[in-house]
Amino acid sequence: MRCCLSAPLAALSALPDPCQILRSGALLTPALLRTAADALRGPAGRNRHSHRDGLAAVHLELVTLTEDRAVITWYTGVPGTDDGFGHMLPAVTEGEVVYGTHPGRLTRVAAEDGPVAHHYVELTDLEPGQTYYYQARSRGVSATPTPLHLVRGNAVGTNRHGLGSAGGPYSFTTPQPPPGRHLLSIALCNDLHLGETTAGLVTGMPLMRGIRQEHGRAPYPEIMSRAVVEEARRRGADVLLAAGDISAGGAAEDLAEAKQILDGFGAHGQDYFVVRGNHDRPGHGNCRSCDGGCGDSFRDGFLDGDGPAYLARDLGGLRIVGLDTYEKDGNGADSGGLGAEQLAWFRAKLRENGDQPTVVFGHHPLAVRDSVFPVTGGQRLGRRQARSILDAYASAPGVFLHHAGHTHRNKRTVLPQAPHVTMQEVSAVKDYPGGFCLLRIHSGGYAVNHYKASSAAAREWTERSRRVAAGLWPHHALGRSVTDRNSMTARDLSGITRPTAAIPAQRRPEVYAAHPQP
Repeated sequence: MRCCLSAPLAALSALPDPCQILRSGALLTPALLRTAADALRGPAGRNRHSHRDGLAAVHLELVTLTEDRAVITWYTGVPGTDDGFGHMLPAVTEGEVVYGTHPGRLTRVAAEDGPVAHHYVELTDLEPGQTYYYQARSRGVSATPTPLHLVRGNAVGTNRHGLGSAGGPYSFTTPQPPPGRHLLSIALCNDLHLGETTAGLVTGMPLMRGIRQEHGRAPYPEIMSRAVVEEARRRGADVLLAAGDISAGGAAEDLAEAKQILDGFGAHGQDYFVVRGNHDRPGHGNCRSCDGGCGDSFRDGFLDGDGPAYLARDLGGLRIVGLDTYEKDGNGADSGGLGAEQLAWFRAKLRENGDQPTVVFGHHPLAVRDSVFPVTGGQRLGRRQARSILDAYASAPGVFLHHAGHTHRNKRTVLPQAPHVTMQEVSAVKDYPGGFCLLRIHSGGYAVNHYKASSAAAREWTERSRRVAAGLWPHHALGRSVTDRNSMTARDLSGITRPTAAIPAQRRPEVYAAHPQP
């Protein structure tokens, strides 16, 4: 019986392959050595390059990069202080980004509205295909980046290691816009984990210390979920897709809370669509009676207790297919799986019109590549079913994007079995980096761009939760290159029209305004 599976089964299924452990060790050794050295130096030593007059500016990240805008974030703290997790106490101060098209002439300025510790600056009116140089600074102190280059990545720009000494200037090159006219935008999100109380509890991994919300603050899954819904609407999303792990354990009250939050975006089944993750499975936490079987609160909460937890919808010529990737008996730590009926339905659905533009979303990825942490079988769909889906994609040229969660990271992958399909893993809503990806569909292509939730409470929790995995979580979750979270693909999508069920213009708030200064 599903609710009575023993804990040892979960532990065994979560064990990584020894080769994966060796590979991850080689990738993480530089970062681990730096973390250990920082711990020996203490807070003052860690920030010796970046503080002045009691201020340190750290964790600089180029989060979003489109053809005409960029979002840059960083944190200011008080050197020599420690909140108990090896993290500086916040220093509230002003923030600005100076930028230009030459590293010696940073003549444009984008400033924040007021003093904060968790800085979020958006550059606008950028030109496509142009290289820009920039510095982020607070009270004259230049912000320094998250050192993702230690594991073959770059947090601050589109060149591999950034540009210049500590503090910049750093550089990025804006992509070209998707060709053609804009048709619609879709918010891709996952891993809300309503009901969770501790972030970063990972079984079987060393140096893991869970992070809790500060006493007296609202539960972080609620803060982040509400902030992402609001951010998606502000960014102009017409439709929202939530790819599983809506709850932390399938409890009815958590799924009801999740639905109430998502209803803030629009109507379920019209404006937003939800599929199940392994945390949403029927289990001991929501058994009505172990003798009579386990209840399914996900189906009760989102499907009125009836019908399959997978779906297909046509939105103005765009086909949306949602997969229930944990339609199986299991403990949640094992690989995802589709039932035989669902897999047959899915393959038949693609055969019906293989050329129709199609987005597929489901919780478990088909493959997990280039992870800095050991990859276990539980991080993906079962291999046999993944191959079956890839075979179906090879015969369905209309499929252009497969959105998955579960790994809690941003990662763009193109597999040789289906090179016309972008496999996009999206980081978790619930904690660092705390956001969603916006899929902007044009008649001649599409762009995927990651946005952090920008509310004050969300920014505060996102900074707090970056300390998961002994502070190594940013190396995994943000995206090891800018293109893992921001990309553009040319593709003929002219058969799509704006769906009539899209959010009415009068209900959709305007996109964020920028604050550039001449």
